[in-house]
Amino acid sequence: MLQIGFIRENQEKVIQALAKRNLDARATVAEIVQMDEARRAAQVELDNTLSESNKLSASIGQLMKSGEQAKAAILKEKTVLLKEQSKELSEKVDALAHELTQKLYTLPNLPADIVPPGKSADDNLTVHQEGEIPTLYEGAQPHWELLKKYDIVDFELGVKITGAGFPVYKGKGARLQRALISYFLDKNTEAGYKEFQVPHLVNEASGYGTGQLPDKEGQMYHVGIDDLYLIPTAEVPVTNLYRDVILSENELPVMCTGYTPCFRREAGSYGSHVRGLNRLHQFDKVEIVRIEHPDKSYEALDGMVEHVKTLLRELKLPYRILRLCGGDMGFTSALTYDFEVFSTAQDRWLEISSVSNFETFQANRLKLRYRDANGKNHLAHTLNGSALALPRVLAGIIENYQTPDGIVVPEVLRPYTGFDIIN
Repeated sequence: MLQIGFIRENQEKVIQALAKRNLDARATVAEIVQMDEARRAAQVELDNTLSESNKLSASIGQLMKSGEQAKAAILKEKTVLLKEQSKELSEKVDALAHELTQKLYTLPNLPADIVPPGKSADDNLTVHQEGEIPTLYEGAQPHWELLKKYDIVDFELGVKITGAGFPVYKGKGARLQRALISYFLDKNTEAGYKEFQVPHLVNEASGYGTGQLPDKEGQMYHVGIDDLYLIPTAEVPVTNLYRDVILSENELPVMCTGYTPCFRREAGSYGSHVRGLNRLHQFDKVEIVRIEHPDKSYEALDGMVEHVKTLLRELKLPYRILRLCGGDMGFTSALTYDFEVFSTAQDRWLEISSVSNFETFQANRLKLRYRDANGKNHLAHTLNGSALALPRVLAGIIENYQTPDGIVVPEVLRPYTGFDIIN
């Protein structure tokens, strides 16, 4: 969340920045500032009451030593009243602080200066495009037909076991899926990312820490009896490894990678654009997460973008990169680049990665800090990216690599699959 001190001192700047997200935050900012003033005033009153109580306690000790018990008794009665006042004021401060925090949770992150204005995905800016779009043979099919033809992913079995959006990968389909996971993890660790295996369920504090709660509560699967959430992305558990942590400056950057299944309700997603692997309730993803010094986070973001480019170049998939406009960015992001792979059989672009810098937005929720050489603590910057999300990468491979004789396996994956064609 945004830092209250920054909001208080830069109210107009915050309002103008959030306008790039098509959000009129003037009333909310004013309310937040008023709530903060009330909290601070209550804190001053509490501090003064505690200070007076401490002074009286010291005076009582001196009076007792000098034998003036009657005067000491009068002061003791006053300290009892002050303690009651202190308790009431402390509860008031806590209540005001909680109310303020809940209001701060409603404000999204401020877009970086280079974020283009816009209201929807139509206003995103294409900043890079690479790779040759293949010319397919006559009679080429979309991936959902090919998956059925070669019996490598079964959607009907998934419906039988669980429901729509939970496919079953079979035979060479399962092996290709596993090959992609291993390949992505190997490339990430070679680039310096430390691999983690993390829980697939998280508690409420973790959801709030990375900003999925309360913003995306309706999109997360909730295990009510245990009050746990199925993760929508490895970003949540991996970043929360460093919740309430103070790093030394020389420990930065922290670079993590991890593979997890991801679970998203995707409520309201219907139509032909979500057929097959295009949108699922459960899917696999390999994530990269970085914790950076604020002065180096945008350099790190550029490095993450280049890293994802390398993966797609080696897979020889045509792709493009979009800089998201203010109206299409995620709640927690300051700047996001989306990668899209071109699906030749569907004749459309499919998002396969988002790479984002959150600046201090997540770190403020997480209380994730670093200590500089002078011993002073500062909020770190957090970043994350998909490297990569598997369903649409798999869809792109199935469609773009199809031939009349079968689906050719990208050369870089063959050491992992042990076969070079699906037929």
